[in-house]
Amino acid sequence: MISNTFLIALMLFSWIPVRAQSGDDPWRITARDIDSNAYYGVTVANGMLGLVSSAEPLKMKDVVLNGAYDRYGRGRVSNILRGFNFADMNLDIDGERISRDNVHDFTQTLDMRAASLTTTFGFGDKATVRSTVMALRQLPYTAMIVFEVTARHDLTITPYSLMQAPDILRDVENYYAEINRPHARIPLMTSVAKSPTGRLTVAASTSFIFEHEAPAVAHEEWDAGMHFLKFTRKMKVGETFSFAVVSSETSSAQFDDPQNEAERLTIFAALEGRNRLLAKHRAAWDALWQSDIRIEGDPEVQRDVRFALYHLYSFARAGTAFSLSPMGLSGLGYNGHVFWDTELWMYPPLLMLHPEIARSLLEYRFKRLDAARLNAFSHGYKGAMFPWESAESGMEETPVWALTGPFEHHITSEVGWAFWKYYQVTGDETFLRDRAYPVLEAVADYWVSRVERDAQGQYHINNVVAADEYAENVDDDAFTNGGAITTLRYAAQAARKLGLTPDPQWEAVADHIVLLRFEDGVTREHATYDGEVVKQADVNLLAYPMKIITDKEAIRKDLDYYERVMDPRGPAMGPSVLSVLHSRLGDAEKAYRLFVKGYQPNRVPPFGVLAETAGGTNPYFATGAGGMLQAVLAGFGGLDITDDGITRLKTSLPKAWKSLTITGPHLPANRE
Repeated sequence: MISNTFLIALMLFSWIPVRAQSGDDPWRITARDIDSNAYYGVTVANGMLGLVSSAEPLKMKDVVLNGAYDRYGRGRVSNILRGFNFADMNLDIDGERISRDNVHDFTQTLDMRAASLTTTFGFGDKATVRSTVMALRQLPYTAMIVFEVTARHDLTITPYSLMQAPDILRDVENYYAEINRPHARIPLMTSVAKSPTGRLTVAASTSFIFEHEAPAVAHEEWDAGMHFLKFTRKMKVGETFSFAVVSSETSSAQFDDPQNEAERLTIFAALEGRNRLLAKHRAAWDALWQSDIRIEGDPEVQRDVRFALYHLYSFARAGTAFSLSPMGLSGLGYNGHVFWDTELWMYPPLLMLHPEIARSLLEYRFKRLDAARLNAFSHGYKGAMFPWESAESGMEETPVWALTGPFEHHITSEVGWAFWKYYQVTGDETFLRDRAYPVLEAVADYWVSRVERDAQGQYHINNVVAADEYAENVDDDAFTNGGAITTLRYAAQAARKLGLTPDPQWEAVADHIVLLRFEDGVTREHATYDGEVVKQADVNLLAYPMKIITDKEAIRKDLDYYERVMDPRGPAMGPSVLSVLHSRLGDAEKAYRLFVKGYQPNRVPPFGVLAETAGGTNPYFATGAGGMLQAVLAGFGGLDITDDGITRLKTSLPKAWKSLTITGPHLPANRE
């Protein structure tokens, strides 16, 4: 039997001050005294739908549908679509429309365990209102809002469920129907539109769920961009009235007939009923939280770490071929494209804790292997060359003005590396044969065709953008070369595991790709590097996660050198790599300082969602969440992915922590 709990405990007898109030719920993050001018919303998502909160009562800023792209806006490339906003509501109480200006005690609370956002407020002395929004985990295209009003005086309420089309959608058509059955009357409001170029059809549908006798529902169309359902109800003092709104959104990127599918899914949800929907949603999230990180002694960090886990779990799901963008489903950042952020930063925590979710990210790449082959062919190479920015097609989606598209080639190694890591963790030989090996073979063939041999028999990779993106069009970037070495060797290892004979060039080239060094032994970032500020970790990635550099003294030298020149304005994941390495070298306190430095300055109000950089304004940066989680799992936790599965290195905890408990299905104590 597999035990799924791994515990590192360090009992401390000295008193340790904590940064959060004792008794604070480690599962909830509450925003009070909300300033709409300094508000960065939190996302509730289920891996397919992302709903981003607003500072306005009963409103959501964005609804994002995973996998739906079209060409519009920035860069003449595919951008992820902003979908119909089906989650906004209006509420009139005694004929007065509620707004941010006339409510009091306005509070929003994210319950991470239940993956729900609850907004509460009062309206004068007349009523209190509570609204809870969730993207239903068991129904990937469906969301639910549970709405509750408590009357403090006799009053009349008129709730409105709005359906609004964003400006980018065109040819909007609105529909309304009532589906009558002996035991139910289902009001059904639907909108259908075309994406900016007309390539995709997007559809959303909404209905009410009433627990008791349903009031008369009216439908009104404001204009093509908005229509709504509403009803009016009189309430007595002390009475509480509750109902729910269920909505589904789909596109032709997922279904041949998105309108009918959205309506069927909404009808299905309406007839499931609120209680069954809630129970199944909570059960699905309970299953996800079987893989968790628990920190005793540092309540603030405990919430922060769980907040990061919550976002990665929210932004991805098992059983799909969708991947993760740097901003997940929190908005339209980076056009919703897929970068190296997925494989190197967000994928490892998911692989350790939920391999079934991690597999979806790999399936996204596998289904675009032919596009990567065409990309290699177009650039005069063999094998597969994965694009720097990928969307639906798998072809290069980087705007033309950015040199990262044609030159940041290290991403091809990260894709191959991720496929091998999945095999190491799961031991799934069917996956190795059918998925991992075709990718690794194509990646290895690419690097053999990409390297250039000098007169001494050494191989060079010239003219690349480094992982340190301040270094453009340089030769022999350390991380690019190290990644090529790693994946060439993994390809050969995978072939032998399958009883195949690897191409002899793979290991011959790997053995002779150069890694440059200064005279004092410090790894040189690239051929012309001479101490300039670096954007983020590059050389240090050779020690973790690539394990090209394993000598502790060499790792220390590289840490000492590059930590001093890393740009403090760089992205969040840079310090997390340094934290992992210091943990593995035995300096838990320095690792802790870097861990905190890597994310705390990036938190923005009112929930503390992460921006890409300190002082940044583009949350939620899921890449940074992946980095901080690796600092905990692979650093303080000592988890290491090897040919023997996930093993544990000897590490220690920072003084601020009494214990660290990591739960998950493939942890080292009892792996079959």
